[in-house]
Amino acid sequence: MASVNLGSLFQSHSIFNRASRTNSKSFPLPRSFPFNPLKNISSSTPKRRSFTSLPSISSVLTKEDAVMEEDQDPQLPSFDFKSFMVHKGNAVNQALDSAVPLRDPVKIHEAMRYSLLAGGKRVRPVLCLAACDLVGGKESMVMPAACALEMIHTMSLVHDDLPCMDNDDLRRGKPTNHKVYGEDIAVLAGDALLAFSFEHIAVSTVGVTPDRIVRAIGELAKSIGAEGLAAGQVVDISSEGLTNVGLDHLEFIHVHKTAALLEAAAVLGAILGGGRDEDVEKLRKFARNIGLLFQVVDDILDVTKSSKELGKTAGKDLVADKVTYPKLMGINKSKEFAEKLKSDALELLQGFDPEKSAPLIALANYIAYRQN
Repeated sequence: MASVNLGSLFQSHSIFNRASRTNSKSFPLPRSFPFNPLKNISSSTPKRRSFTSLPSISSVLTKEDAVMEEDQDPQLPSFDFKSFMVHKGNAVNQALDSAVPLRDPVKIHEAMRYSLLAGGKRVRPVLCLAACDLVGGKESMVMPAACALEMIHTMSLVHDDLPCMDNDDLRRGKPTNHKVYGEDIAVLAGDALLAFSFEHIAVSTVGVTPDRIVRAIGELAKSIGAEGLAAGQVVDISSEGLTNVGLDHLEFIHVHKTAALLEAAAVLGAILGGGRDEDVEKLRKFARNIGLLFQVVDDILDVTKSSKELGKTAGKDLVADKVTYPKLMGINKSKEFAEKLKSDALELLQGFDPEKSAPLIALANYIAYRQN
């Protein structure tokens, strides 16, 4: 894929606005933007099953996904990331199964469960659990919030796959929700998951003061509304086919579309776990870095892996003429940017208990080096 001249981009785009004073591999922390990315964009926009057992997290963590010993800091205690993800992910799966049982009306609950329990790495809920533990909280205090995050993430995938959005037929190696239940039920299943996520935090959270629960709900709502995920989605859709999209515009899309919910995961874990304000803000920045890292890696995988390897349609961004990091920067510079985001994220964990921060360190490495 063709690359652009990064020399000019260093001078004019936000991600690199301080890079020219250091070196070509220095990328400052992503942040939100005061500019309106829709300013010069036209308002017209192109465009019954049963579950006998829960999917195991181990089925989506391959040998390549595990953090190898040679990639770990020798000063840190040995940490088995794959076992951690399997254990925590399966706990989340069981909690999700209990939270959304099959009941009347059957069809919508089937559709909700079809996508919610279809597998996946459970990165967001596990991040929430790890952040809670890091600040001294208990898993029981934050499990409803962890489940809520996965419900919202699943909603975003169900809606994103619809013909009016990305028009995808495959998700996590299975037919997408609207292909199984129809577009109408898919929309309603996503809506129901979104609504229930807030109810679940409000009524199922135990051992946490009401003010922290309200604060957590406010953070979550902001992360997915017109200042969060929805903002990133609408700018992403409106940017398809444009030829003048720069790196600041692309960063806005992904800080909001992808990083916002990961940021909420860490922040909710820290708030509900009883963390201090300074710890909450450190984890917010950590998650924003790994959230943008997740998207940069996703863009790279989209053009370097097959649909079979990814478990979803490969190359769809290229077909849709979407702006991506490889399209603007080339593959090699995209990989350098990903490495810098990972390093910046890990720096923010300094000062925390090394043993308790080990899952977050491993998670950053996992996101950086994942293969699907």
